[in-house]
Amino acid sequence: MATVLYLYFLVGLCVHLAFTVSPYSTYIYTPEKRTILPVSVHNINGTCDGAASLTSPPGAAQFGPASAVTYDFGKNVAGIVSFNVTSVAGTDEYIGISFSESSLWINSEGCDATADAGLDVALWWKVAANSLYTAAKEFQRGGFRYLNVYHNTSGTVTLEGLSIFFTAIPQKPESEMRSYTGYFHSNDEQLNRVWYAGAYTNQMCTIDAQAGDSLVHLGTVMSNESISGATITWYNNYTVANGTSVLVDGAKRDRLVWPGDIAISGPSTFVSTNDMDAIKNGLDSLLLLQNSSGALPYAGVPFAELGLGFSFTYHLYSLIDIHDYYLYTGDIDYLSRNWAAFKLALEYSLSFIDSTGLQYVTKPNDWLRFGMGGHNIEANAILYYTLNLGIKLARILNDNSVPSKYSSAASGIKTAANRLLWDPKMNLYRDNDTEPLTSLHPQDGNSWAIVAGLTESTAQSINISDALKARWGPYGAPAPEAGATVSPFISGFELQAHYLAGRPQYAVQLMKTMWADFMLDDPRMTNSTFIEGYSTNGDLHYAPYTNDPRISHAHGWATGPTSTLTFHAAGLQITGAAGSSWSISPNLGGLIEVEAGYQTTLGSFSVKVNSGKNGGMSIEFNTPANTSGVLSVAYPAAGGTLTIKNKSSKAKDIVVSMEPGGSGRVEVDGLAGGEYTATLSVD
Repeated sequence: MATVLYLYFLVGLCVHLAFTVSPYSTYIYTPEKRTILPVSVHNINGTCDGAASLTSPPGAAQFGPASAVTYDFGKNVAGIVSFNVTSVAGTDEYIGISFSESSLWINSEGCDATADAGLDVALWWKVAANSLYTAAKEFQRGGFRYLNVYHNTSGTVTLEGLSIFFTAIPQKPESEMRSYTGYFHSNDEQLNRVWYAGAYTNQMCTIDAQAGDSLVHLGTVMSNESISGATITWYNNYTVANGTSVLVDGAKRDRLVWPGDIAISGPSTFVSTNDMDAIKNGLDSLLLLQNSSGALPYAGVPFAELGLGFSFTYHLYSLIDIHDYYLYTGDIDYLSRNWAAFKLALEYSLSFIDSTGLQYVTKPNDWLRFGMGGHNIEANAILYYTLNLGIKLARILNDNSVPSKYSSAASGIKTAANRLLWDPKMNLYRDNDTEPLTSLHPQDGNSWAIVAGLTESTAQSINISDALKARWGPYGAPAPEAGATVSPFISGFELQAHYLAGRPQYAVQLMKTMWADFMLDDPRMTNSTFIEGYSTNGDLHYAPYTNDPRISHAHGWATGPTSTLTFHAAGLQITGAAGSSWSISPNLGGLIEVEAGYQTTLGSFSVKVNSGKNGGMSIEFNTPANTSGVLSVAYPAAGGTLTIKNKSSKAKDIVVSMEPGGSGRVEVDGLAGGEYTATLSVD
């Protein structure tokens, strides 16, 4: 790979970009007010006069005997239901409320499920005239598009004022709920909608820290039990972290802190809303549970308190999350305070490296894939990646006690993985070196091998990217390590892998097919948030579960495109604390126009890219003063010229000439923070 490196130290006045997201606010799914009303009637059973009037007050709906109305909010929402009863005819009259994220799981007996089996009970009130009814706080529903109102007795009841008090992102004043610090826009409307749906999914998964799932049936009601009817109770009243908010895995369930999920939802939160306190609160809750061996929990409380196991991968994800939090915030005190815990945790992982040079996994817990254990490629790729993060952080903290050890272990993993697990016939890594897993070529381990830099050459990364793409079906990328499953979580890492392998067009295609066409626009979805998982044939069945209504339709681990489009398509990345160093490295992948921006404590970062003739492009970017970075563009095979103008200073233009026949990327380093234009002209 031919890479040209030019060093220019430019000094001048930085022009800060005070950007606003207002040109793109129409894409934001977040409600403008916390009190929200349904937008339409989805279905009526029995007799209900004036049902539609509750969508646009003033209005009143009279429910006749044994009647029900399903209301549609048009998108996934979260909150506490309220309604007024103005008149009642009859005795012992009851109104019930239930919820559903998908139209598939609207049920006359209860809500879609949060436990392993059965349905969640509906909420019931014995009603009287001229009374207001509001669900108790513990019965706030974390995610639903459809709200069902039941009247199951013989008289009539008239309702007014049916509404939801929106409880997601509790740390935000109502006036700031839609105030994103980041933005994205391109010439592709599908990708624009996907970016903002990912941002909204993470907002839905940002909850009151005292409103986690109590898991009242975990371990007692199992997924292999057959339970008919609405027999399962549910409560969202468990304190899962300190602080006013916390980023959890799912809006409906589990409403717990899972470190693997944050590895995807954290970066996507950063580039969109920058709600880093919600992430910090979650990380703190996990660090409190670290034991003396260094092991970090599979998930936070109350799951961890039930003693349901350790995960080699999620243990490492906690460390990755700590690194990312520091990178995005520059909070050196936080890093210093938790550095001993980081090292102890990494030492625990290193203790499982055996004579092969690979970590030998002894526990099955992961993202619900099967076969986790032994010399697993995914676990070892993640360990390799985390060791390199550890080296970086140790140098930042001037800790010379660990880099050589981490470097040696990482080198051994890379050598052993490529010697023992690489399958040149398939151009993919095997899942393991023991039967029958030698015939399994997983999505997770192969995606992570590229993301982690475990591959030995650009050509090898390209081969993996091509092989992964060749397996796609009409509904996305399969994860054969979890049966006939499509995992938006692991596919988020596959997106990154395609960009890093130099196949950006694959990533664009996968986002359009999997996230836009299916996860966003399929009528069974919420059309606003992203689902936890589904089957390769398009069924809303997630192989690890037997209870289909349990699937979460707002799951933060499915929001990979939001950060990927910003970091890789627009190429706007920070590489040092809070953006003290940065990289502008666009990869259009067939897109014509892309722009993105976000903020850190150091200021605003933005980029706008337009494609040009013969693969050329024009780039405008702006970064804060007292920062520095690199501009990187793909080397045009035909040759060309890259011209960089610093509009913040009188420095001489930078001109880089490229001869035909080159490959890789051209990098211009040492750029001072400021406002720039760059033009790549292709011969």
